[in-house]
Parts: sequence; C-alpha cells; structure tokens
Amino acid sequence: MTNVEHNLRLRPGTIDDANQVGKIIYEAFSGIADKHGFPREFPSIDIGINVATLFLSNSGFYSIVAEDTGRSGNKIVGSNFLDERSALVAGVGPITIDPHSQNKGEGRQLMVNVMERARSKNYPAIRLLQASYHNRSLALYASLGFEVREPISTMQGKPIQAVIPGRTVRVANESDLESCNAVCRAVHGHDRNGELKDSIKQGIAKVVIHDDKITGYTSGLTYFNHTVGFTNDDIKALIASETTTDSYGGPGILIPTRNAELFRWCLENDLRLVHQLTLMTVGVYNEPAGSYMPSILY
Repeated sequence: MTNVEHNLRLRPGTIDDANQVGKIIYEAFSGIADKHGFPREFPSIDIGINVATLFLSNSGFYSIVAEDTGRSGNKIVGSNFLDERSALVAGVGPITIDPHSQNKGEGRQLMVNVMERARSKNYPAIRLLQASYHNRSLALYASLGFEVREPISTMQGKPIQAVIPGRTVRVANESDLESCNAVCRAVHGHDRNGELKDSIKQGIAKVVIHDDKITGYTSGLTYFNHTVGFTNDDIKALIASETTTDSYGGPGILIPTRNAELFRWCLENDLRLVHQLTLMTVGVYNEPAGSYMPSILY
C-alpha cells in the first residue's frame, strides 16, 4: 500500500499512534474551522488524543494511517477510521490530514482505502457526515460516489428542561437491546446494535417509554452518539433527560434540519445553531420512517 510519487505509505493504525493521530485531528479540524470562522470541533490537543485513543483501542473500528516515508523518516501525516459495529452500515471518519501535508492526494487515498475495506466486508451502505462549510471535502466525497441526503444542524446550549406528556426516560440496560434494535429497524431499516451495546456498558444509553413500551432510545446525548424514536415526542423526551451537565457532549447534538418541528423546538428552548453538516451516503439508503438524531459518523 504505497505511493512512490508522494512517498506515502498506508498501514493499519495502532494504539501507539494515538498521540500523533490525535494531534493531527486537533490541528486539521481547528485549521479548517478557524479559516471559516466556526467553533472548533476538537478544542484541544488532549481532546483530539482522547478521540484517537477511543477509536484506535476499539476493535469495532478499522483504522488506517498515512505515513510520509521521505528523507526525514516515517512521519504520520493523516488517518481515517471506519465504524464497523453495525452489520449493515459502515460509518466513515474522522478523516484528517496534517495541515502541512495537504493537497497531495492523501485524503482521497485514505477514503478509497476505507471504502474498499467496507466493500470487502460486504457492507451494503457507507455513510458519513461532513461540515458543510468545507467545500473540498464535499467535492471529494461526491467524486467518490457519495450522495447528499440531508442537512444536519449541530445544536448546543444548556440542556433543555421540559416535561413531555406520556413519556418517561430511564437508563438503558442490556435487556433493552432487542426492543431498542426493533425501534431502529422500524425507523431506519437497520439496527446499530454494536454502538448501543458499547453505550450501555458506558452507562450513557437511555430509553424512552410510552404506554409501557420502549418507543425510542439514545446511545448518548453527545456528538458521537445517535438517537432514534418513533415520534418527535420520543426524541424530545430523550433530549430533555440530560440533567447532569451544563451542555450537551462535545460540539452538541445533531438535529436533522428538515425536521422543522424538532428544530424549532430546540431553538425555542434556547439551543443555538453551531454549524451545519451534510449527511452523505453510498449504497442502500432508506428515508427514515420516524424521528432520529445521527451521530457525527452517520
């Protein structure tokens, strides 16, 4: 897996790469956000390293690292990840290139690599979210076959304190897995069992109950977690269940902008719009048959 012209070598990532990969995640995302005047998604090197460590240490993620093998020795200049915790959908990202090593085709090679990986494992669908202000990434993904599905709004602020009539929310446990997976399959046509299991183990997953039945769940009210429900009231109850923090995790929660009712409800409850993202897909895609919030991966 080499590119002689650019002295570029692709290899699997390891936990020993976390510091270098995390530093590049921080610098790459900060650079593009600063250039366009948006808040940084990863506001410190430590957060970038934490994200890299999380992904590189989780067997549910495939990782690929790009190394420059020039005269100064091997130097990591970029990385990409593929979330393989679902049986039907592979989620891409974060993909990052060292700001000092960009525009040499590394990003395309890293994307082609994870797409080939997904196809080799017979994934019928590949998905990602990209920052809508980053024109180059939008053009790259489109050129590789990704299609735009819908705009997503990153929302942040003091957690909403609201009572949604007829809904109660509690912490999820492993006995809830099948009920939650059934909700996800009904809404999306597939489940996200691997992610949900991880979140239940971490103690951050919750379920919403209506008429004594689970009608929705969240794997966590953070940037890297998803939420699914039969109705907007299910999603609202989950959003309003956050009572232990001053804000939602990371840059915020992700609201499909086309869901006008849910988007307005967030605005009316003083959440602010941070920035817009674009959901893009390759392969099988079903229009959601319910309400949902994606993670930053899909």
